[in-house]
Amino acid sequence: MPRDRSIRSILIIGSGPIVIGQACEFDYAGSQAARSLREEGIEVILINSNPATIMTDPVTADHVYLKPLTKASIKEILQKHNIDAVLPTMGGQTALNLAIDCDKAGIWDQFGVKIIGVDIAAIDTTEDREKFRLKMIEIGVNVCKGDTATSFLKGKEIAQEIGFPLVIRPSYTLGGSGGGFVNTPEEFDKALNHGLQTSPIHEVLVEQSILGWKEYELELLRDNLGNIIIICSIENFDPMGVHTGDSITVAPAMTLPDTVYQEMRNLAKRMMNAIGMFAGGCNVQFSVNPQTDEIIGIEINPRVSRSSALASKATGYPIAKIAAKLAIGYNLHELDNAITGTTSAFFEPALDYVIVKIPRWNFDKFEGSDRKLGLQMKSVGEVMGIGRNFQEALQKACQSLEIKRNGLGADGKELTKQAEILYSLEHPSWDRLFHIYDAFKLGIPFKTIQNLTKIDKWFLTQIEELILLENEIEKFKIDTIPADLLRTAKEKGYADRQLGHLMKCWESEVFSKRKEFGINRVYKLVDTCAAEFEAKTPYYYSAFDTENESIVSDRKKIIVLGSGPNRIGQGIEFDYSCVHGILAAKECGYETIMINCNPETVSTDFDVADKLYFEPVFWEHIYEIIQHEKPEGVIVQLGGQTALKLAEKLEKYGIKILGTSYDALDLAEDRGSFSSLLKDNDIPYPQFGVAEDAETAIELSKDIGFPLLVRPSYVLGGQSMKIVINEQELESHIIDILKKIPGNKVLLDHFLSGAIEAEADAICDGEDVYIIGIMQHIEPAGIHSGDSYAVLPPYNLGDLIVKQIETYTKKIALALRTVGLINIQFAIKDDKVYIIEANPRASRTVPFICKAYQEPYVNYAVKVMLGEKKVKDFKFNPVKSGYAIKEPVFSFNKFPNVNKELGPEMKSTGESIYFIDDLMDDYFMKIYSERNLYLSR
Repeated sequence: MPRDRSIRSILIIGSGPIVIGQACEFDYAGSQAARSLREEGIEVILINSNPATIMTDPVTADHVYLKPLTKASIKEILQKHNIDAVLPTMGGQTALNLAIDCDKAGIWDQFGVKIIGVDIAAIDTTEDREKFRLKMIEIGVNVCKGDTATSFLKGKEIAQEIGFPLVIRPSYTLGGSGGGFVNTPEEFDKALNHGLQTSPIHEVLVEQSILGWKEYELELLRDNLGNIIIICSIENFDPMGVHTGDSITVAPAMTLPDTVYQEMRNLAKRMMNAIGMFAGGCNVQFSVNPQTDEIIGIEINPRVSRSSALASKATGYPIAKIAAKLAIGYNLHELDNAITGTTSAFFEPALDYVIVKIPRWNFDKFEGSDRKLGLQMKSVGEVMGIGRNFQEALQKACQSLEIKRNGLGADGKELTKQAEILYSLEHPSWDRLFHIYDAFKLGIPFKTIQNLTKIDKWFLTQIEELILLENEIEKFKIDTIPADLLRTAKEKGYADRQLGHLMKCWESEVFSKRKEFGINRVYKLVDTCAAEFEAKTPYYYSAFDTENESIVSDRKKIIVLGSGPNRIGQGIEFDYSCVHGILAAKECGYETIMINCNPETVSTDFDVADKLYFEPVFWEHIYEIIQHEKPEGVIVQLGGQTALKLAEKLEKYGIKILGTSYDALDLAEDRGSFSSLLKDNDIPYPQFGVAEDAETAIELSKDIGFPLLVRPSYVLGGQSMKIVINEQELESHIIDILKKIPGNKVLLDHFLSGAIEAEADAICDGEDVYIIGIMQHIEPAGIHSGDSYAVLPPYNLGDLIVKQIETYTKKIALALRTVGLINIQFAIKDDKVYIIEANPRASRTVPFICKAYQEPYVNYAVKVMLGEKKVKDFKFNPVKSGYAIKEPVFSFNKFPNVNKELGPEMKSTGESIYFIDDLMDDYFMKIYSERNLYLSR
C-alpha cells in the first residue's frame, strides 16, 4: 500500500527540555522524522519548548512552535492549522504522555486529527505494568512473577507472596524514575511509598528480582502489511540491575548462542504483534538466565527509544526516518536503503564491526549524591566507539569520554587499594569498567571478579587479555618493540599516548615508530550490508587494516570538531552550532567534514556533513584525519570546550584554525593576560589575582578582600568555581582544584555581591562588530549563567548601562581580534558595568537568540570565519516583539538526597524558552519574586 494521500499536514510533538533520562536522542529522532515527511511534500508543524536544538530550527519544519508542551498549546496550534495527523512517537515519554492526555480530553477527535505511528491502546498495554504482564502471559512470553499495587497494603501482600529480593517499578515514568531493588523487608516500606508517589497514576509493579541476569534489547520496525525487520541486537555489558541508559552496551550482541537469539527474535515479533497493529518502530528488552538460557520479557516501548538513535548510528539504518514514512502508509519494500541508494529498506543490516556505547555521568555536579547505579537512570550523555573488534571499540569509547583518561588503563591512574576495588565491583558506579581493569592488573582472581560483577565471562576475558598484552609490551623499549606486537596493540585500540606510558617514552615517538613500521590507520565505511553492496554514504570509522575506503576528493574542505558527549555545561546547544557550521560551509562551496563521537545527535547523522568520521574527539584520531583529508582549516569555536581545548595542539602542528586565532582564544582563557587587555582599554573589571598555590592565594586575598570568586582557567560550565568568604575556605578549595587540575592557574576575583548579571553575544570580522543580543539574568550575580533565568532583551537595565555594555562588547571583540562569535559576561553594580569574562566562541545562548529573533546567526558567523563575508554584508533584521525568557531545567529529582542549591558551578541539564508580551506577565512576576531563593555558594 503506497502513501496515504489523505495526510497532507502532520504535527510532531517534541520531548521538551533535556533532562536525565530524556536527552538529545529524541531531538535527533524528531529532526529525522520532520525531514523524512517533508521529502514527501507533507507540511510539518512542530511543537517543542527546547530552544537549544536543531529540531526547533526553521531548517527542520514548515512551522515551529516554541511553546510549553501542554494541552492548551496543542489546542492553539490546531485552531491555526488544518492538521490531518499527529506523530507522537518521536518525542520520548513526554510526547506520548501529552498525546494520551489530549486523547482523553477529546482534543484529537474535536479537530479530526488521527494518531499515526502508534495506537493509544498499545501505549496503554506497554505502560500499564499489569496489562503488560497479563498480555505477555496470554501470548506465552515468560515474565517475572509479580503483581501491581495501587495501595501500600496491596504492595505488602504481594511482597509476602513472592519473597525477597524484589524490584519495584512505577507505571508511566521515564528513565526508571522511582524504581529500585529491595533486598530486605526494612527497605521495602520506604521504596514502596516512593514508587507509589512517583507514578502519575499511583501504581507500581512489585516483582521478583532477576538481578545479575543478562540483558538484551532488539530494535524492530513494522510496516502496514505486518512485515517486521530487526534492525539491531544490543547486549548490555552490565547485567540486570543497572538501567539500560546507564549500562555499557555492545552491538551486535556478543555472547548469545544462535538458538537463543532466534527464539528472542520470535518472541519480540510476537510481543510487537500482540500489543497492536500500528506501523512504526518498537524497542523490546529481554533478560536471559545465564545458567539456563531462559528468556524473560522485560518491557516493550512502542516508540522511537533512546536505543533507536544508537541503533541508527550503529548500523547506518535511519530508524526514525523510515518509521515516519511507515506511519504515513508506505511499506518497507517500497522504500530505499538510504546508505546504498540501490537496495530496498526491507532488509536487516549486517555489521562487520563492533560498537560500544559508554554513558557519561556528572556526579561531581551533585555533591552528596548517591553514585550507585540502579534502576533509575543517572547519566547525562553517551559516547560510541566503532572498531573491528570489541577491544578496539571499547578503547575508542573510553578515549571519547573526556574524563582525563587516555582510554581503558595504561595511564598510571589505576586504583590499587584492593578493598575499594572489590566494593566497586559489587556496587556498580560510573567507573566500574576501569576498576575491572584495575582488578585484573592487581591480580584479583577471575572467579572473584565474575562473582562480584555477574558480567559475562567473555567480556571479562577480553579485558584480561588487555592486561596480558600490556605485560608483554612493558618488556620492551620503543627502539626494541617488535612490529607485530605494536600492530596488535594498535588493532586493540590502544592510543599512542597509552603505549608511550607503557614504554616510558613520548606519544610522538610511538607515532614515528609505527609510521616507520607502516602501521597506519585506514578508514572503513559503515555501510549497513557488511560490504555486500556499494555504499553511497560517506560515514567512516578508523581501523588498523589494509584497505582504505575513504577516498579523498580534490575539493577545498573544512573540518568541524564536534562537542563530544552531552554533559552538564556542554549540551545540545553546541551540536546546534556544529550543524549550522556544516550547513553554512556547504553553502560557501566547501566539502564539509564532521568529527564527533556522540550517537545521540544530529551532527552525527550520516547525511548532514559531506563526510562523517565517527571517531573520538581525541588528538591522535583528529590529527590522522587531518593528515588524510588535508583541509583548508579546522573550525574549533562551535564545539564548546571539547573543540577549543584542541586549538593549542592544532597551532603547534601548524594546522590552520579558521576564525579567531589560537593566540586570541588563549588570551581570553588566561585570566591574567585578559585583565591586562581590559586595563589597556579602560574597561572596568573586578579586582583580581592569579595564584598557582594556596599560599599565594592567601596573600592575594588580603589585597582583594572577601568574598572571593575562585575559578580555574580552561573549564566549561563553571567547573570547580566557588564563592569563598574566609582564608580557611579559600585554602581548602585551592588545594581541591590543584588536586583535580594540577598546574592550573587559579583566578581570584573580588565577588560583587548583589550585582545584576548580563551577557552579550556578538559577531565580529576583525573590523566591525554586530551585537546579536543582550540578555539580563533574573537571579543576582553568583549563579552560573547556565542556571539563571535570563530575559532577552534586558528588562530593567537603563539606557546608560546598555550603552556601556555595547561599547565594551565592541571594544573587547576588536581587541581580541575576534573572527566569528564572542560571548561576554557582565556584572552591574552601582550603575557601573564590570567585565566578568569573554569567550570568543559559540556560547550556550546563541541558539536561544537565533530562535527568539528568528535570524540564523551561526550561519552568518561561519561565513565570516571562512572569510567569505564581512559583517556589513548581512542585512540584520531581528524580529523583536515582547520578551523571550530562558528557563533552566534541572534533574535534581534523580538525586533525592541533594539540595537544590545554585552557585557559580552549573547544574542544569537543559532549558526551555517562554515568550511574554510584557513584564506584567504572571509567569515573569513569579520567577522575578523567587530570584533569590536558591542562591548558595
